[in-house]
Amino acid sequence: MKRKSVNPFVCQGYESPEYFCDRVKETQDMTSMLCNGRNITLISPRRLGKTGLIWNTFYHIKAENKDAICIYIDILPTKNQSDFVRMLGTAVLNETLSKSKLLGKKMLEMLSSSRPVLGIDAFTGLPNVTLNVDPTQTEMTIRNIFTYLNKVKHEVFIAIDEFQQINDYPESGTEAMLRSYIQFSHNIHFIFSGSKMHLMAEMFASPQRPFYQSTDIMNLAPIDEETYYQFANSFFETKKGGLNHEVFHELYQTYDGYTWYVQSVLNRLYEKFKTVSSSAQLRETILKVVESKSPQYESLLLFLTDNQFSLLRAVAKEEMAQQPMGKEFIKKYNLPGASSVKIALEVLCDKELLYRTPQGYIVYDRFMNQWLQRL
Repeated sequence: MKRKSVNPFVCQGYESPEYFCDRVKETQDMTSMLCNGRNITLISPRRLGKTGLIWNTFYHIKAENKDAICIYIDILPTKNQSDFVRMLGTAVLNETLSKSKLLGKKMLEMLSSSRPVLGIDAFTGLPNVTLNVDPTQTEMTIRNIFTYLNKVKHEVFIAIDEFQQINDYPESGTEAMLRSYIQFSHNIHFIFSGSKMHLMAEMFASPQRPFYQSTDIMNLAPIDEETYYQFANSFFETKKGGLNHEVFHELYQTYDGYTWYVQSVLNRLYEKFKTVSSSAQLRETILKVVESKSPQYESLLLFLTDNQFSLLRAVAKEEMAQQPMGKEFIKKYNLPGASSVKIALEVLCDKELLYRTPQGYIVYDRFMNQWLQRL
């Protein structure tokens, strides 16, 4: 059900195209690829808007085909193959139940060995069904899921976010198993999205991997600054105010156009001000956002060693650390030897606290970067 949003700068989930900035070409491209039978690999760092783009694409697919079944899962929390199958099966089951009681009933019958459990969604308050997948039955369960979906008289679109997570499963052969079912599923279309670019690129561009050259690869870039400004300013003008162009430029440049950070600040600016005309308003708002996250960041740092924390703060101070193991950088920030910095660097990247760009290392969370700079 479409509803009017109190604040047009959505920071969580997806509302409708009205509150979704641009991505017109990307949405058209993805819709065309999927509806013409080509699967997609969507790669970009986090907070750039992959999930919103996926839901926007699904919105337009459903607008053209009301019978389409669109399923989204984020597998980052999964730890093994059975977690993955449970999440996929549960999503398919609940989506088909919402589409048709008959479809849902057939799916329940096919997955009866996984002991479906009826419950209430903690967030929506609506009934839902979850699966209990025995680790010894994962392949049989996923075979049943694909068998069922291949029989339904609907086009099915499945987005698997943070797809690179399957690299960390203890079971071998997950990629090959999925590929073996996907390649023969002509009415099921996939979006594989991920934020770890080197892992995603290897999975889909290496001849040694099962998904080699099986998808169209898309890399997501930030929204054009002027387009984003026009979108943002229009909402301020609607309430007979405005957003100063130079202030927006400062906001956009501060976060390199990364959608989630820009949206988070715009959300609070819209909440507090009718007209945003000065950098002071912007900086006051950013400071409040960063300070509100202080308890979260303090708790996170408790799990770091002194070396890891020192390196993390040094990268934040530097904004972009081109050579964190170089003598000048180590001396400047009084860090331990290069070997210790290398170990800390690997841990921080693995924890996704640091992120390696072609230009050097940055703190992945831009709000955390600003918080660290103020320590």
